[in-house]
Amino acid sequence: MPINKLLLTMAAPMILSMMIGALYNIVDSIFVSNYSENALTAVSLAFPIQNIIVALGTGVGVGVNALLSRLLGEKKQEEVNKTAHNGLIISFIVYLFLLLFGLLGVKGFYGIQTTNKDICNMGISYLSIVSIFSFGQIFQLVMEKLLQSTGRTTYTMITQLTGAIINIILDPILIFGYFGLPSFGTAGAAIATVVGQIIAMLLGLIFNLKCNKEIQFSIHELKYDSYYISNICYVGVPAVITMFISSIMSFGINKILLSFSTTATAVFGAYFKLYTFVSMAAFCLNNALISIVAYNLGTMQYDRIKYSIKLSGIYSAIIGLIGLVILQLFPNQIMQAFNASSTMTSMGITALRITSTSFIFACVSIMVCYALQGLSIGIPSMIISALRQVIILLPLAYLLGRIFNVTGVWLAFPITEIIVTIISCIYLRKILKRF
Repeated sequence: MPINKLLLTMAAPMILSMMIGALYNIVDSIFVSNYSENALTAVSLAFPIQNIIVALGTGVGVGVNALLSRLLGEKKQEEVNKTAHNGLIISFIVYLFLLLFGLLGVKGFYGIQTTNKDICNMGISYLSIVSIFSFGQIFQLVMEKLLQSTGRTTYTMITQLTGAIINIILDPILIFGYFGLPSFGTAGAAIATVVGQIIAMLLGLIFNLKCNKEIQFSIHELKYDSYYISNICYVGVPAVITMFISSIMSFGINKILLSFSTTATAVFGAYFKLYTFVSMAAFCLNNALISIVAYNLGTMQYDRIKYSIKLSGIYSAIIGLIGLVILQLFPNQIMQAFNASSTMTSMGITALRITSTSFIFACVSIMVCYALQGLSIGIPSMIISALRQVIILLPLAYLLGRIFNVTGVWLAFPITEIIVTIISCIYLRKILKRF
């Protein structure tokens, strides 16, 4: 298929479904903020762990996707099947670690962030449920990557839409206690989330078994094979670390902002949900890029690789521009959706207008990272993410915060993204010259 048509055909269903998935995270925060500002802060502080859960599921899925797409290009059916089966084995091992954290580590995680008992109690209730039942999120992501690797992105749209709609319906019912049910508060938001994820996981499993004909699944073939495990991890581990870095960033920014006020942390929580909504479109577009690049790497069609990367870069920049325009024009309306106080609204308008200037550069950097993953070059992708989210951003946010107060923290975002985008594009250009 022509690259432009192929990219848009594969990406469009994922963009629609993942943006709706990101929207239900925003809806979560909106409902929780109407419960109380402390509840919004509690859920915001849980984000680093939630991001790690997504990172682990996505990392396994990216590793499986890159290897499986290349093997499909090379017409190696038996290896394709073994790749899928070993991806499921890794997913189960990952879940066991998250289960242990949910049972033993949540209280300590909140204890090192805040001494506010109300925030701690609501946060512990929320994050314990999310972690203990994280198998839904992990296996949902892997099932979706298996469908993406064979080009069946419409099915991933259906699974994600189903999970999102269920979560949106259950949120107000369980948070505020409608239809005779008790009010569960933040725990209700967590229950709504995991129920949606588990149903989406089951739907993804059905689609893979019934519709994904390029992969033959068999319970008898679920056997550990170090060759496939190591190849999945070669691309997947850097992808996990790349997203794990986002959790470090979120944790670090929260700590910096807490030195100003809990309101600043609530503003960052609202902003990050909105940023996730915009960047999710770039992530989905470039998820399609991974499959296209990896498949054409297997068939050695290097001109198609270069052209697909160029197109994806242009579309990524457009996505960032749309996000920038929306946040510049409607910051007040956005903050009011989070039931913000006058203080939070004033701070939030400034934050949204400053940080949104980073969107175009952030989306292009995301494209570079995914292009490198498709080329099975995982470590440089990880380094780029580390630069834009930790190595440059956190020290700069701390320094500018000391000089310009909380406004300096917001300024650190666009400054960092501009620097890293220049570095990453220069590096990608050098890589592509090899072909």
